[in-house]
Amino acid sequence: MKLNEVKKVLGKPYFETDGCLIYCRDSLEAMKLMPDGIIDLTVTSPPYNIGKVYEEVRPLDYYLSWCEQWIKEIYRLTELNGAFWLNLGYLSIDNKAKAIPIPYLLWDRIPFYLIQEIVWNYGAGVSGRKFFSPRNEKFLWYVKNELDYTFNLDEVRDKNVKYPNQKKNGKLKCNPLGKNPSDVWQIAKVTSGKDRSSSERTPHPAQFPEALIDRVIKACSNLNDIVLDPFLGSGTSAVVALSNKRAFLGFELDESYCYTAKKRIESFIK
Repeated sequence: MKLNEVKKVLGKPYFETDGCLIYCRDSLEAMKLMPDGIIDLTVTSPPYNIGKVYEEVRPLDYYLSWCEQWIKEIYRLTELNGAFWLNLGYLSIDNKAKAIPIPYLLWDRIPFYLIQEIVWNYGAGVSGRKFFSPRNEKFLWYVKNELDYTFNLDEVRDKNVKYPNQKKNGKLKCNPLGKNPSDVWQIAKVTSGKDRSSSERTPHPAQFPEALIDRVIKACSNLNDIVLDPFLGSGTSAVVALSNKRAFLGFELDESYCYTAKKRIESFIK
C-alpha cells in the first residue's frame, strides 16, 4: 500500500490507524521526502496570513512564495488523474484592496489546470456597514490532466428535485438519481456559542463542516484512493475520507490540533 511507502520515508507518525497516517510536522518539508505520484486527491485550506491564532503573519511576498512551494510539491505528488481542491480566503492590501482573494495573487504560480471555482454559501457571517456582509468562501478545483480526471457526479447528485417525475415526450426530464448540485453549495457553517454550537464543533477556529468535504471527496476520488490534507487542523478531512473508505494522510504543526484530530478519528472508528 502507498501509505507504507510514506511511512518508510517519514518514519513513525503522531497517530496511525488502518488506512490513516497523521504527522505532527511541517508539511512542506515532509512532502519533499515523499515519492512522486502517490496522492489521488488533496483537499486543504492553509493559513490565510491574516493573524489567526494558529499562524504567524509574514510579508506578502514571503507568504506567496511559500504557497507556491507547497503547491508545487502537491503537484509532484499527485497521480496523473488526480485533483487538488484549495480553499484560500482574502487579504487586505494597503492602498489596493480591502479584501482581495488570495488565489488572484497565485493564479500564475499554480501548475495545476483549473476546472472550476465553487462558491460555498454558508448563510451567516460578518456584518458590515460600508460593505455587503460576506456569506461565502471559494474552493478552487484543480486537476493535473484536464483530459482525464476523476469526477463521480452520480455520487453527489442532489436528490431534492422539485418535480422528480416530470416528463417530456414520454421521457424523464430529470436524472432519476438527482440533479447536478451546481457550483454554489449551500451548506451551513460549523457554529459555536451557547445553545447554537454544532455537534461536530471542536476548539479549532476555522473548522469546515463534514458535509462540505464529503461532497469533494465523493466527487473527486474513488474507493481506496489516498486523500491528503497538508494543513489538517481539526481533522475533518481525515474523518470524512475514512467514512468514505479512502486512505488518508495528514500533516499538522500544532500538536493540540493533532490531538483533536486523533480523538475525532478514534471516535469515528469505535
